[in-house]
This record gives sequence, C-alpha cells and structure tokens, in this order.
Amino acid sequence: MRGGGGPSVLGIVLAGGEGKRLMPLTADRAKPAVTFGGTYRLVDFVLSNLVNGGVLRICVLTQYKSHSLDRHITTTWRMSNLLGNYVTPVPAQQRLGPRWYLGSADAILQSLNLIYDERPEYVVVFGADHVYRMDPRQMLDQHIESGAGVTVAGIRVPRTESSSFGVITPGSDGQTVERFLEKPSAPPGLADDPNRVFASMGNYIFTTKALIEALRRDAEEESSVHDMGGSILPQLTDRGDAALYDFSTNHVPGETSRDQGYWRDVGTLDAYYEAHMDLIAERPAFNLYNRSWPIYTHSYQLSPARFNAGGIASESIISAGCLVRGQVTRSVLSPGVVVDPGAVVQGSVLHDNVHIGRGAVVRGAVLDKNVEVPPGATIGVNPERDAELYTVSKAGVIALGKGQLVT
Repeated sequence: MRGGGGPSVLGIVLAGGEGKRLMPLTADRAKPAVTFGGTYRLVDFVLSNLVNGGVLRICVLTQYKSHSLDRHITTTWRMSNLLGNYVTPVPAQQRLGPRWYLGSADAILQSLNLIYDERPEYVVVFGADHVYRMDPRQMLDQHIESGAGVTVAGIRVPRTESSSFGVITPGSDGQTVERFLEKPSAPPGLADDPNRVFASMGNYIFTTKALIEALRRDAEEESSVHDMGGSILPQLTDRGDAALYDFSTNHVPGETSRDQGYWRDVGTLDAYYEAHMDLIAERPAFNLYNRSWPIYTHSYQLSPARFNAGGIASESIISAGCLVRGQVTRSVLSPGVVVDPGAVVQGSVLHDNVHIGRGAVVRGAVLDKNVEVPPGATIGVNPERDAELYTVSKAGVIALGKGQLVT
C-alpha cells in the first residue's frame, strides 16, 4: 500500500509451519498449500484479504515442504511490476547462521532485509492458514490512530476453548491490551461476557520501528521461544505498547449477515472438515460467491463439470473437470474428480483427481489428490476397519493422504 498519500505498508505472511495436526494432508506439502473449498489453497485467503485491502507488496515466509506452496504463489499471484507491486515466496535464508527458524519471530528477524529494503512505515504480519474475509485497512486505521507499537486482531470465542488460543485481556478502554496469555486453561472472561474471551487471530500490524526493536530484544533473550504470539506480543504488552482490534467490527463489501465475522482456524482435521461443511449449506456460514471481495486462486483450464448415467449431486460444490455418474451429497469435489456409476459419496471432501470406483461408498472422509477408491470398496462404513487402515480424527473424520492405496 503506497501512493495516493496513504501510508507505506509491507505485508509479511507467515507460512512456514509444519502443520502436524493436519496430517496426512501435510505429509507432502506445507499447511498453507493444502487445498480448500475445491479450488483454493489456504494461503489464498490471507493473500486475497491483503490484496483486496490494498496491501500490494507481500512477502510469504516459507520453510517446511514448500515446493507446492512456492509453485502456487509464483504461478498464481502475479502483481504489476510497473507499479512495483509483488507477492513473493521467501525461503528460510539462514542469514544468522546455518539453522532453521526458531519460531515465527525468528523468521522475521532472519528476514529483516525485506523490511530494510522496502522501508515501510507499517508492517502487516498475518498467518497463512485461516479461512476468513477481512479488510486490513480498517485495522490499520485503528492502529495508526492508537499510536500503539502493535495491534493484534482478536475474535470472541467461548472461554472453554481458550486453551487452543493466545488469549487477550483488554483494558478498561476496550482497546489497550492489558495481558496476553498463551493457551491458558482458565483465563478470566470478558467484563461484558464472562463466558467468552478474546482469542488472538494471529494477525498483527506493527509500526516498523517498534517491530524491529522488539525483535532485537527478543533475540537477546535466551529463554524466549521466539514466537510472535508467545514472545513479541507479551513483550509489547508489558511495555503498554499493544492494542486490540475487535474483528467483529470489520466489514467487507458483499458480506452477508450470516458470514460477517466468520473466521476458522483449520489447523486440525476436524476443523478443516467442519469448515467445508460450512460452505455447502443453503445459507452458507462462509460464502465463497462474494464477488465484491473475491478469493483469488489459480484458474484451471478444464471443461465444465459433467453429469452422466443418472449422476446426481445435492448440497455440494462440484469443481470444473469433474465427472459425476454416481450420487454425491453434502460434499466438496475438487477439479478432475470422477465418481463412477453406483458409487455413493456423502459428507466428504475429495481433492484433485480422486477416482471413486463403481459401487464404492465414501462417507465422512477427506481424500487427498490422486486417491483411487476401487469398485465396491467402502470408506466410512466400518469404523473398526477404517481405524486400522487410515487416519481417523477425534470426531471420526477419515483422512487419506496423497495417492494412498485403498483396499
């Protein structure tokens, strides 16, 4: 974001996590590269929010199994060189020695050359694996007005879920961050709603000077975990230099009353599956069809989806290149999926080029790309057998990795 008298802003997207809780979908790729909603990658959501919001110079910090992610970014996210805009993947540079990133704060510390080269007034640091719509300009406006060193986006969640998040305790003004607790078991509830807390969304806006100074102080602290949420935010909170942005006040063009304020951390198989079920309702909790605030992704050169031999789909998302000759209900099919005659697919998420053989049954499953389900095979019918052969989540979602064999 530069020009027109506006502030200069650099976007940094943290996309280096291993994504262990999303296995086997992350066995061969970084979590931000995991397919979502048929045609998208998880990283597309944060990049679309930043670009739609006018942040047009973006560095994506990668690390683990980054090839698929790098390829997607370089082939899809091409900005105007004439205007100096870009989205670029940045691998671990090992500028401070032969070591991987120690944490998200260390990732930015080792990438400070990006900030020095761009010399922005503000740095937007967002995570890469959440599903949501957000206009970052509104958060930036509040950050500038507050004069804080950092502003963190927060969303209200039930207090019983607090152990999964960094929890923000706002001050009496509702904006200053009074305390920041990393995944506490029993934090205090909000003054106006004792049963809920503010969870950090992992989205931060820094004044550049404050960010650089905080990173340098953290690097000197041997006991630090060198994490943005676990180290940098508590440090600036203790200095009285952190502010809260209430995500519920954010509005984007074209939103509906149902999907305004929607945010999902899809870091587990169950959350990933449930987020897909949010897409397919008649009034979806998250609307992919908002043309006023589009989610951008790679455009496949495929023919439209086709239905033959009595094939039928209901309450589902069917991508281009699919051939449906069986029955599909409450499911999401990525490009190139084939469902043969007599096959039944229910409540499932099928990635690119999955083939469901004649008479096969697939229920409550997530199948990664290129999985072949033989004729007559079943997934999601015999829980004991499924548990022996495949990954099964706490809630019973069955997951198969890329090209995994089905017997």
